[in-house]
Amino acid sequence: MKKRETTILELLSECGRMEVAALAEKLGVSQVTVRKDLDALEQKGILRREHGCAVFGGTDDINNRLAFHYEEKRCIAQRAAELVSPGETVMIENGSCCALLAEQIARTKSGATIITNSAFIASYIRRIDGARVVLLGGDFQNDAQVMVGPILRTCAKQFYVNKLFVGTDGYSEQLGFTGNDHLRVQAVRDMAEQAEQIIVVTESMKFSQRGVVPLGLTNRPRQVVTDSLLEPEKEAALRRAGIVVHKAEVQGSV
Repeated sequence: MKKRETTILELLSECGRMEVAALAEKLGVSQVTVRKDLDALEQKGILRREHGCAVFGGTDDINNRLAFHYEEKRCIAQRAAELVSPGETVMIENGSCCALLAEQIARTKSGATIITNSAFIASYIRRIDGARVVLLGGDFQNDAQVMVGPILRTCAKQFYVNKLFVGTDGYSEQLGFTGNDHLRVQAVRDMAEQAEQIIVVTESMKFSQRGVVPLGLTNRPRQVVTDSLLEPEKEAALRRAGIVVHKAEVQGSV
């Protein structure tokens, strides 16, 4: 993704909606150039266009979440993809870091197969030559574009993989990794039953937050892939819990 496109995403993550003229003025380029960038981003499903504006959805819309801290998430995805071998089959749960990870795997890991409960991920990487995706069934949550519920549990039981990659809404030493939607948390638990190890991919800011529902992943070997802005005390807490930490370098990190 071009630097200008990343800047557009950061601006929209703050404002929610911006006119093409305003974006062009902010970026110091023509409206024609901005429209080309917006067309490219819309084709990827990251935003939508309406009446001369670029628009994000609600706070639960994965398009919106994907744009927030995009560069950190891109670096995290690249680092996490290093843990995957060509030809490997992995599970990937719904989430913005997870979507960028799926894209990276599809582009760089020949023959790899992605099993996911995310309709967004399946759509996001559909244009990549050679992308191989198994989309698990279930009850569809529209904004998050994710499958949940008992049908998902049944579908997940048809597979067993070495690695499951998941996102998180927060972390605490008392609760471990946490989420904010109990149905999506249950989906993570169901998928975790079918994996040897769990790898959490998330930006470092999440370690200063806490969701309301524990993911309950303490019975599996765990790793974390995050950015290099992770605070030392947060990293120490993760390591005390027996979690392997991988950090991706991002611009502005110390």
